Amino acid sequence: MSKDTVTNEELPACHQSVAAEPAEPSAPSEPSCHSAAPTSVDSCCDTPKGKPDYLLWVSGAIVLACYLIELFAGGSAWIPAWLATMSSGIFELMNTMWWGLLMAVVFVGALDRVPRELVMSTLGQGGTFRGVARATFAGLLLDLCSHGILMVGTKLYERGASLGQLMAFLIASPWNSLSLTIIMVALIGWQWTLVYVGLSLVVGIISGLIFDALVKRGTLAGNPVALELSAENGDKEHQDVAVLPELMRLIKGGTYTPAAIGAMLRDGLRDSKMVFRWLFFGLVIATGIRAFVPLDTYQTLFGPTVVGLLLTLVAATIIEVCSEGSTPIAADLVTRAGAPGNGFTFLMAGIATDYTEVMILRDLTKSWKIPLFLPLITVPQVLVLGWLLNQFG
Repeated sequence: MSKDTVTNEELPACHQSVAAEPAEPSAPSEPSCHSAAPTSVDSCCDTPKGKPDYLLWVSGAIVLACYLIELFAGGSAWIPAWLATMSSGIFELMNTMWWGLLMAVVFVGALDRVPRELVMSTLGQGGTFRGVARATFAGLLLDLCSHGILMVGTKLYERGASLGQLMAFLIASPWNSLSLTIIMVALIGWQWTLVYVGLSLVVGIISGLIFDALVKRGTLAGNPVALELSAENGDKEHQDVAVLPELMRLIKGGTYTPAAIGAMLRDGLRDSKMVFRWLFFGLVIATGIRAFVPLDTYQTLFGPTVVGLLLTLVAATIIEVCSEGSTPIAADLVTRAGAPGNGFTFLMAGIATDYTEVMILRDLTKSWKIPLFLPLITVPQVLVLGWLLNQFG
């Protein structure tokens, strides 16, 4: 390994375990719904073991209390106006998204049975359109938050992914996970959800191609690991992977007994704690805005105007909320402010301007230039697309 190669010791402590050189993969065993789930990558959003998850319990308690207040005492004169607004908002949103939460648990449990190596193997050769596109779509199969996806991205970079593949993977992945996509359908409908997913993929692919082009021009430094790999060995590595047959083998070899399905649901519920934590927090923030910011003021500040779009960009930059927490806030921008472009901007700009992501990319690439190019390349695309969505939405 060359002196420029990013080593495990050089990465932040919370990322060293995933950035370490992976061991030679062993032959996958026969899968089953009741088999032990693969060891998952811990997220920076996860609470350290042994410590109470205060964000989950406090946010969950507020959501539960507001829901029960609206259920049993909705419309009562003794309830303060702000509490009545928050309670009715949480009651409405929970009744809208409950099925999405349930399906998210199912999909998370099922996806946990798919080896992570199989998901990562969908990456193609770096520096090509196909490689960037495959890296973008690979991110859709991983059910991780914006910070958890960073940890997987560092491992992909260690394994030789190009800079463009890494950026495409990070840009398009966080809120496009299966669980959040289902929840977005429940909140804003499948039409807008498909538009958001499609446009985020476009931004991811275009940005990835731009980053790879800048590497070829010498403007940005490439991945030193990728530079050490010969093109012949790299092509062979990706051509030997038969993703679809392996996936079909996993499905056919699964066990679908009641006990196995129950174990899958329990695993899905356990692994969805990260999603629930930030979703509940996002619900509290979104309904708090409803309670303390009048609708006309909200629509004026964050409406479908250029000023509203720019204010949304500023809010997304300042507010450090994980992708799960951004989802209900973005949905409120669509439904209450009538600004679908602002909702899209809030989701995408939150990824592009996340300072945790910037700092980790700096440590990973040993360069300030590369992470600062992330918002420089992506934010203009997001603003243009957000403006178009506001104009024609």
